[in-house]
Amino acid sequence: MTDYSAFFDATQQASRALVAVAPATIDAVLRDLADATVAHTDFLLAENAKDLARMPATDPRHDRLRLTPERLQGMAQDLRNVAGLPSPLGATLSEQTLPNGLQLTKVRVPLGVVGIIYEARPNVTFDSLALCLKTGNACLLKGGSDAADSNAALLAVAGPVLAQHGVPLAAVTLLPPERAATEALLTAVGYVDVVIPRGSQGLIDFVRKNARVPVIETGAGVVHTYFDETGDLGKGRAIVANAKTRRVSVCNSLDCLLLHESRLADLPALLAPLIEAQVQVFADAPAYAALSGAYPAELLAEATEAHFGTEFLDYKLAVKTVPDLSAALDHIARHGSRHSEAIVSEDEAHIDQFLRLVDAAAVYANASTAFTDGAQFGLGAEIGISTQKLHARGPMGLAELTSYKWLVRGQGQVRQG
Repeated sequence: MTDYSAFFDATQQASRALVAVAPATIDAVLRDLADATVAHTDFLLAENAKDLARMPATDPRHDRLRLTPERLQGMAQDLRNVAGLPSPLGATLSEQTLPNGLQLTKVRVPLGVVGIIYEARPNVTFDSLALCLKTGNACLLKGGSDAADSNAALLAVAGPVLAQHGVPLAAVTLLPPERAATEALLTAVGYVDVVIPRGSQGLIDFVRKNARVPVIETGAGVVHTYFDETGDLGKGRAIVANAKTRRVSVCNSLDCLLLHESRLADLPALLAPLIEAQVQVFADAPAYAALSGAYPAELLAEATEAHFGTEFLDYKLAVKTVPDLSAALDHIARHGSRHSEAIVSEDEAHIDQFLRLVDAAAVYANASTAFTDGAQFGLGAEIGISTQKLHARGPMGLAELTSYKWLVRGQGQVRQG
């Protein structure tokens, strides 16, 4: 039986050592690791191919698991982007002098040890490494068995770079892929400061129910776009196509189009770009009637209630007809996951109402939900998309991976009474 406490203890010690590592050293680590990633492309692709061979190509997770030269280049660029960002550590959040002369300063500090649990997404390995090191956090990585070879290969590339710069190897620890490691991580009280799950709703639910350490929920996205009665057809076509087909396996991809009933005649034109991508549409009765004969019959089916509130992660889209904005808001409140929601409208009053009333981490007007991403938001990269409200919400970048402490300077003051 694996002694996970040895992993946890080593990572906790590394977290204390990281506090003394100069920010310039961390930046050098990230830049050198970016170069090493590109230099080891053949090795990383070969190890990734072992994982891909164990997963059917029809599995929605297959695209998330797959590495390509272009994706490795993107991962390397994300490392460089994070290296180029200013460190948040030590930043002054507020300061004041009390009437008794005490000087109070509130400054950013690391969280400490961050556990990240994720599934078939090897890019999360380097996202987590970069953001945690940049914020002075040690990280315990628990990837899924589906990506075991890919994750191990990435850490094999990272190890020599960390050692070269004197950064403790335990600052980035990859736990064994078995389920027992997840259970141990979730109960590592005294070792782990926070756990962040990235993956399916099932994974997030499991973490929430079994964790004894603090959890920040991320990931699951049941995403809607509401096409209003005043929506511009050209904008809508582009937004719906991009949100649905850019990359279907990510949490910001579109799952349900809400359509104002007055625009049913425009529905075939609105969804026409999806035909080339072979997107299967599950339409309610009015939408089904509008699409019949205009959308390929083999890709069109009548929706059931189960289709609404489903995160497809696939070339599938639900369509729901609504009588007005209020009904669209009610549908989102009932079926959404508080991740990303959008409206396509030319009515400023409707836009303002939508932006104000929708309860989600990211709310869009006349733009694709595909932008819900740390790099796209200028954060360099992200540890995940938080769908909760405590501590962090939306793409979690550097600032969201810090806490704060109060520095109190005095001249001998003592409290009276």
